[in-house]
Order: sequence, then C-alpha cells, then structure tokens
Amino acid sequence: MFGFKKWRRKRLMKKPLPDEWKQILHQQVPYVQHLPPELEQKLNGLINIFVKEKSFEGCAGLEITDEIRITVAAQACILLLGIEDLSSFYEGLRSVLIYPETYVARVKSNRNSFFVEEGYQRRHGEAWSRGHVVLAWNEVQNGASDIHDGRNLVFHEFAHQLDYDYGATNEIESTGDESTFLSWGWVVGKEYNKLLEAIRKNQHTLIDEYGATNLAEFFAVVTESFFEQPRALKKKHPELYRQLQQFYQQDPATYLNS
Repeated sequence: MFGFKKWRRKRLMKKPLPDEWKQILHQQVPYVQHLPPELEQKLNGLINIFVKEKSFEGCAGLEITDEIRITVAAQACILLLGIEDLSSFYEGLRSVLIYPETYVARVKSNRNSFFVEEGYQRRHGEAWSRGHVVLAWNEVQNGASDIHDGRNLVFHEFAHQLDYDYGATNEIESTGDESTFLSWGWVVGKEYNKLLEAIRKNQHTLIDEYGATNLAEFFAVVTESFFEQPRALKKKHPELYRQLQQFYQQDPATYLNS
C-alpha cells in the first residue's frame, strides 16, 4: 500500500493543474507570483497530492468549494516546497475543517491541581494532535492577501501539524549548554527566551508576541515570519533563520522581498 501511495504521488506531481485551479491559485494566493518557476511547478504537483489525499469538511453550513480547497492546499504546500521524499506528506493529517468565519470553541483551563474551569473562546484556527486542522475561511483569505505582514493562518496551523508529525519542538530547550551552539534546540530555545525578555522590557519585536505563549506557538509564529518576512528575519535573527532554512529546506529570502 505504501509503495502504491508513493507511486501515485509521483504521478500527481507531474499532472498539470486544471486551468480553473490555476486561476484560483493566482487570484487567491499572491505569494505564488513570487516563487521561481521551478518552485511554482513543484507547488502545483503538491497541491494535486493535497487535494487528492486530504479531506475537507465545511462547518456551520459552509459549502466546500474548489476556491477553498486550492487556497488552503496551496498555502499548506508552500511549507513543503523543500521536500524531496514524497513518502512523508502531512501523514498525521486526517481532515481540514473550515468555518465560514471566526468561531467559538469550548475550552478548559486548569486553575490549580483540583479545579478545571470551562469556558468559551473565539478562534481563527487550531491544529489538533489527533489529525485535524481547523480554519476560519475569512481569516484564511486575510492571511493570504497580505504576504508581507508576517501573519498567515494556514502557515501557522500547518506549522503546528508539522510539529506534531516531526516533533519539531520536542528538542527545543528553554536553556542550553553552549556546547550545542547552533543546534536546532539550542538556537530556537535561545531565541524564544530573547522574545520573552523583549516583551518583559516592552521592546518592539519583529516576531509576534503570541509566540511567547509557549515553544509550540513560537515555532508556528516564526514560521509565519520565515515565509512572509524572510529578509527581515534573516537580518535581525540570522541564527534562527538558518535553523528554519535547514528545517524547511528552503530559502525564501532569495525570492521574496520583505
């Protein structure tokens, strides 16, 4: 079965996108217009795989259309442009749930060891470790429309999905020994601590303050910056940029002027 899946993915990589999908892609995902031709061609193949293999479900009465599928799939696949091995392709992802707009989710929070408080929270999206990504369609469109603001909901939530698949933040340490200097865990942990310190001092930061929530959110937030503000991130946080460059096997600073 695995051999068949890999064979099918190779075929889908060579299959051209339908003209209708190409039109949606260029209208809804302006990021694509900045990709080198070889990466745009690769993205087309990755979109074919995503749409073929991943399930989309509309929530709160939303009907799933090709516009929704292609807009989400394209942005999710931008994160995968560096992959060469098609045996791994968001393997932990079972379905993408789409709400028409920001939705209300029921949440639980621990006040202490003995008391759990339940409540409700408005959300743009979320990624679950058991294989679901939830997105608000209006926020997907907002994130896609501005490719330089460092805020992209699909990049953010699918970074979480990659974290679940690969354990990206499992190796990150909030403190570390300099003998591991420039390693993934040490560099990212150091940059996370720098963000916490900057926020404590009320300093302006390129990295969104939401990244200070925890290490998982930090990884998702810096992924947004890496793809949408690559030159600024490379200038202000060169070590972090190099680590993300190695993780994603991409160098967006070479083609995206931020």
